[in-house]
Amino acid sequence: MEFVQISGTELNASRIALGTWSIGGMMWGGTDEQDAIRTIRAALDRGINVIDTAPAYGWGKAEELLGKALAESRRRDEVIVATKFGIEPRNGGLGRNSSRERILKDVEDSLIRLRTNFIDIYQVHWPDENTPFEETAETLALLKKQGKILAVGVSNFTARQIEHFRKITPVNTVQPPFNLFERRAERDLLPYTRQRRVTTLMYGPLCRGLLSGRISADTRFEGDDLRKQDPKFQPPRLHQYLDAVQKLDRFAQENYGKRVVHLAMRWVLDQPGSDVALCGARRPEHLDAIDGAMGWRLDAAAMRKIDGIIRESVQEPVGPEFMAPPTEVAA
Repeated sequence: MEFVQISGTELNASRIALGTWSIGGMMWGGTDEQDAIRTIRAALDRGINVIDTAPAYGWGKAEELLGKALAESRRRDEVIVATKFGIEPRNGGLGRNSSRERILKDVEDSLIRLRTNFIDIYQVHWPDENTPFEETAETLALLKKQGKILAVGVSNFTARQIEHFRKITPVNTVQPPFNLFERRAERDLLPYTRQRRVTTLMYGPLCRGLLSGRISADTRFEGDDLRKQDPKFQPPRLHQYLDAVQKLDRFAQENYGKRVVHLAMRWVLDQPGSDVALCGARRPEHLDAIDGAMGWRLDAAAMRKIDGIIRESVQEPVGPEFMAPPTEVAA
């Protein structure tokens, strides 16, 4: 396992982290408690020491399962627990709320579910345009002073929003979506975080399973699975993306003896300014690909070849914008 120090802290983080959105079950067709707990333990056994979660993942289910797994195995002191706040049920969907009142309630609820007395990294889940950043940042500074959190993070923020936020309190981590197919962070966010020395936690490195190599044109998604609404998984785009996946898999096999899943993870780790890749898993075997992403690198020529493959295959690229909760700007 490779490691990186979280900016402004003494936390030494594994460069592969476990993401628990799918463990929470919501938008992923449910969850199995025993599989989830076994997955968390398997991640720790593989050297992963960062586990990212949020109250919105199953409305507390992911946090509860993580808390249970760490308590039963007595391994809380081995783990950098990263959770979030600021998303609430609203009108049958999701709403953003990063007010002081909401934060103070969310942090206490998360501490109970996680069975811990502090949170290593506490993150704003999505920017809330109805709450002044000053109010949110000052509340986080208070929680840090109280010892309830060790580090402050933001998720899905632009460079401009981060700069505004960090004028009130230091920002230790930033969490954007980032993978071979969703690369908006390259434009201004990664240059900004490199310059400001802010640690990046990249979510979705396998693009919701598209880069795992297990998705085909015949794959069907059940229940509330978010991929039923993801434009990448609908024709005609799906066929373009699957063509790219097939070509990337061939490139990985011929040049590195690897598969596309390993290539996709290595690509994220090798991008300038990309520090940690958050890999979602629901069962222990989903972690098998991690070993294949370690111990090698992609050089500049390989990066250019990969870019060419994607440009050749994907004529109608689309980002992850469909996942964003509504922004309700007060009148």
